[in-house]
Amino acid sequence: MPELIVILVVALVVLGPKRLPDVARTIGKAMAEFRRQTADVMDEFQVHTMLEDEPRRSQKPAAPESAPAPPPAKPESGSA
Repeated sequence: MPELIVILVVALVVLGPKRLPDVARTIGKAMAEFRRQTADVMDEFQVHTMLEDEPRRSQKPAAPESAPAPPPAKPESGSA
């Protein structure tokens, strides 16, 4: 908090009381536009990421191979 007060006092001395509100308003608008553009880029990135992942999700994984069936029993030959 003390650093912020020092910055505001320096800005007031450098810019003067008449120009400071205009500069603050301009900075506020620029920051709002920057946040808006950043949000748009992040949304675009997420959409592309989801579109790239979609084909992977739609492919069903191969069914696991079941254990091999036991060999058929040999008929007993011989005496009965």
